Amino acid sequence: MSLGRDFRRLWVAFTVSAVGSAVGLGALPLIAVLALDSTTFQVSMLAALSAVAGAALALPLGDVIEQRRKRPVMIAADLVRFAVLVSVPVAAAFGVLTYAQLCVVGVVQAAATIAFQAASGAHLKALIPAEGRAEANSRFEQTNWISLSVGPAIGGALVSLVGATITLAVDAVSFLGSALGIRRIRQPEPEPVRRVGRADLTAGWRYIFGHRGLRALFWNSQLFGGPVMMTSPLLTVFMLRDLGLPAWNYGVSLGVCCLGGVLGARLAPRLTRRYGLHTMLLLFGVLRAPWLLLLPLAPNGWGGFVVITAAETGLLVAAGAFNPSFATYRMDVTEDGFMARVVGSWAITSRCVQPAFMALGGVLAALIGLRGALWVAGACCLTSAFVLPWKAARPAPLPEPV
Repeated sequence: MSLGRDFRRLWVAFTVSAVGSAVGLGALPLIAVLALDSTTFQVSMLAALSAVAGAALALPLGDVIEQRRKRPVMIAADLVRFAVLVSVPVAAAFGVLTYAQLCVVGVVQAAATIAFQAASGAHLKALIPAEGRAEANSRFEQTNWISLSVGPAIGGALVSLVGATITLAVDAVSFLGSALGIRRIRQPEPEPVRRVGRADLTAGWRYIFGHRGLRALFWNSQLFGGPVMMTSPLLTVFMLRDLGLPAWNYGVSLGVCCLGGVLGARLAPRLTRRYGLHTMLLLFGVLRAPWLLLLPLAPNGWGGFVVITAAETGLLVAAGAFNPSFATYRMDVTEDGFMARVVGSWAITSRCVQPAFMALGGVLAALIGLRGALWVAGACCLTSAFVLPWKAARPAPLPEPV
């Protein structure tokens, strides 16, 4: 299906940004360790502070974004991310880089990312007609997983060759490329829906909880995304230390699993046309839920590598098919005057819930061991299937913007 020249421009801009972010994945903590000799606690705090403080900083932005055209907001968010990230290699070159600067960079980058997500969700809904949204979201999902398949390997090679600060500069420049690509879109944006009365920071959450389908998917996404992120740092230690696998096995497993996400996203539009959005959400929402329970069953050696790779690949095939369907459904059922706030509220919640699960994973690993923590993550993820929108979603009456 042809989605038009402007969509291709947006897609190219997204691809540049996604590849750059994948290449620079993990560069900030690497700089903290390699350039500043930060402690393990400081590195952990850098990640947690970036997520939570960035979400808090982004909290009032949803209403502001809703009242404006979305494309300038997206460009501004990209330029902010470019500026804060490029400040790190510049400061390092002059020998003035500090841990405090890294914290500020992490927080501002996180807030700008949430702002970009909120604006881009509303922008894509206005840019693409309803019949093309499943295809558009599928292409974005494929690009994301392809970037995650190859980007970290390229980033690792760059870190080895030119250092972590230069690798972070590559990530920064990718946001500049994204802003230039978005600037080339020609289709006029619709006039934003104006609010009457005072700003309401909770409007996005109220809209979500007032809609049966969105409310179910909101809890489903937290119960799925939290445990999955909880296993991410645990798997590194589990594979390298407990199972005795070489370090390259971890990278190979990650790359193969991400290709599963590409496959799922590629299948999503065709399956959606055949079975419909609601069936896709239920089918793949269930199929993605049980895979984490296989992780603690992994034996030592190559058998463990096979079990973990198969489990993660199965999970990402289902998630790759689920995510475009979910994004399309959220666009279809959310009114134009609430779209940016709904996406922003969703992103803020996820940015707080996922680090909390990761911290919980570390505590559980210390108390009951890595396998025990993985069992808990698997059980939590399984519960996500029970809160899917099993009944047809009907929007509750809400005050509409004027």
